[in-house]
Amino acid sequence: MIIYIAVLVIGFIALIKGADWFVKGSSDIAKNLRIPSVIIGLTIVALGTSAPELAVSVAAAIQGANEISVSNVVGSNIFNLMVVLGICASIHPLEVDKKILKRDMPVSILATIVTLGFCVEYPLLQKIQLSRLRVTDEAGMIHRWLGVALIISFAIYLYLLICDARKNPIEEDDVQYLPIWKCLVLAIVGLVLIIGGGQAVVNGAREIARMAGMSETLIGLTIVAVGTSLPELVTSIVASQKGETGLAIGNAVGSNIFNLLLILGLSGTIHPMTVNLATIIDIIVLILSSIMTLIYARTSARINRPEGLSMVILYVIYVVYAILR
Repeated sequence: MIIYIAVLVIGFIALIKGADWFVKGSSDIAKNLRIPSVIIGLTIVALGTSAPELAVSVAAAIQGANEISVSNVVGSNIFNLMVVLGICASIHPLEVDKKILKRDMPVSILATIVTLGFCVEYPLLQKIQLSRLRVTDEAGMIHRWLGVALIISFAIYLYLLICDARKNPIEEDDVQYLPIWKCLVLAIVGLVLIIGGGQAVVNGAREIARMAGMSETLIGLTIVAVGTSLPELVTSIVASQKGETGLAIGNAVGSNIFNLLLILGLSGTIHPMTVNLATIIDIIVLILSSIMTLIYARTSARINRPEGLSMVILYVIYVVYAILR
């Protein structure tokens, strides 16, 4: 137990330092290339911080551990919205870019709804006796064709982001930034620390959870999902503190789109995955969380402190429910 606690501490230190360097390197790359920081947040930073989810979900899919693979993606997305954005907004009100409101948040919600609609097997649900309905009952499947469709959707989305970045470069200024090669080194070293630290935290927390007798689904939804989302959390907090609110919210929203379209798509393409009723409920929770976040953001083009605090509280309630069910 002491060894696992030590691994947790080392992992957290690596996460914090790595996030600081990664944000600095990424933001300076954006400014050198005159790319808006929100685009960097939606692409490079989102992909980088989603690397742990990619590694865990794909590995789980190859090994046939469907519950961890799917619940990791769904749990991570809920965490990104309710905790990452919630804590960042509690620290500093998050100004939300209009393009995120009109394009990226709706894309995330629509993709989640479509995934839910196509993975649920309605005839299978009808066979389940309502009087004996259990959250562990099989309720659907993510087929290979759905996985391929998600990957294609991700490619189209990424292409649109690249086109937007080329059409809307930021204006030149007189501020001197680090040379491109130094920014790249800083970002890469930071990313390595983030991924390594995230894996250390996940492995340590997972072993401790197993010692406590937690189920695989619950571990995937809570410990693994939270652990693999720590890069998004730490990176967004550091970005918010540095005044890079566009990068912070772009990271969280972009990571959700990456997780759903790319990671879940790859996992489903590698190995078709069964979905139980508990996961269906969690996907519905994700949709409701996404809609609530969009409503918060649209009220005044930002998420303020009270709204951020309410998001964190609701997440705690949701985790308690997930543990008790």
